[in-house]
Amino acid sequence: MKTVLFIGDSITDCGRDRDVPDSLGSGYVARVAEWHALENPGAQVRFVNRGISGNRACDLRRRWGTDCLELEPDVVSIMIGINDTWRRYDRDDPTPAEQFAADYRDILARTLEIGARLILVEPFLLPVRAEQWEWRVDLDPKIAVVRRLAAEFGALFVATDGPMAQAGAASQPTDWVRDGVHPTPAGHALLARAWLTATANV
Repeated sequence: MKTVLFIGDSITDCGRDRDVPDSLGSGYVARVAEWHALENPGAQVRFVNRGISGNRACDLRRRWGTDCLELEPDVVSIMIGINDTWRRYDRDDPTPAEQFAADYRDILARTLEIGARLILVEPFLLPVRAEQWEWRVDLDPKIAVVRRLAAEFGALFVATDGPMAQAGAASQPTDWVRDGVHPTPAGHALLARAWLTATANV
């Protein structure tokens, strides 16, 4: 039985039931599991969701032992970073890109020690309010960090920022995200498709 762990913030969490270990929530993680089962009947794969709403990279670092390493996953998919940007603008609590990189690099190094395959899903922003365009100043360097770390650690990389921008330009941003950050059902489907396409050989 292969274990695939998804971990991150509210986009991954998406209402999962903390009292049910195999609860996947109602977002892209559940869709990945459903579509994988459809395309791979009988495959022995367990999908696990350990997203927690509001998390930043530093929060993942603190809980990495319990919520990742102790589960001994075969594959670890990480999506983190938007709250590291958001807190700068709603709470005046910024995370410098250098600290974001240090926290992220720490969890990746610890994960390689258990032999797990790494998948890095970049954070994204699809502005629905004019002031959210200013967030790009903070988020873009963090997206660059994720891309560099994927190359450094030999991880699979899932692009989401560009696909979200493309989708938003073709219709209305609110068709894909409710508030610039949290996906609609269609947005979660887009994320799931991007994940499955980028990880087809995992």
